[in-house]
Amino acid sequence: MNDFWVFGYGSLIWRPDFPFEERVKARLSGYHRSLCVWSHVHRGTPERPGLVFGLDRGGSCVGMAFRVRPENRDSVTDYLRRRELVTNVYHEVTLSVRLEGGPAVHALAFVVDRGHSQYAGRITVDHAAEIVARAHGQSGANRDYVVHALAEIRNFGLKDQWLEGVAARL
Repeated sequence: MNDFWVFGYGSLIWRPDFPFEERVKARLSGYHRSLCVWSHVHRGTPERPGLVFGLDRGGSCVGMAFRVRPENRDSVTDYLRRRELVTNVYHEVTLSVRLEGGPAVHALAFVVDRGHSQYAGRITVDHAAEIVARAHGQSGANRDYVVHALAEIRNFGLKDQWLEGVAARL
């Protein structure tokens, strides 16, 4: 099978910015969506970092899988590397994701590098909300990032209880 899939768990869900043939709700087991990456530029500063999403080990994550035409594989992969690997806080991996109502497929995904200096680690809902509430960077308030992300995740019929808890405390 020549299908090429990409798994999105954050902004890729609502702003993939690459050509795809199909978008399907999908579950990735073994990783969860988390505000586990320190942002020193876009949603915070070095003195007061914000938090942005990463896929961290443990649990599961419901996101979106995008089927990309084989002839677009290289250009989409190159685009995603430029987008996601700016500071190398993520590892590019291929993981099995289960499509809603369908089979498991292999998908390109970007998981957080726990050894990277931008890895914030596992943070409680209360601590994440405290950090997000006070952080602001070049792209705006960290609070706006989280609230917008949650709204978009909900728009696609996805749920994330941990993120709901963070947003409720803002």
